[in-house]
Amino acid sequence: MLNGKKVLLGVSGGIAAYKACALTSKLVQSGADVRVIMTEGATEFVQPLTFQALSRNPVYTDAFDEKEP
Repeated sequence: MLNGKKVLLGVSGGIAAYKACALTSKLVQSGADVRVIMTEGATEFVQPLTFQALSRNPVYTDAFDEKEP
């Protein structure tokens, strides 16, 4: 259904960050290429490694830190 679609998921600090994990998993299972960017506050609820494992992509926590320049 979402094969070949690219999704950018922004996660901010709040209890909904846990729900974003489930959303990431479902999007990937549907065939989407999911990239996650997190605020510093979001990392207090869920570690970036969790989203990295679920999305199979690097997670961005700093807008100025280029993982793929």
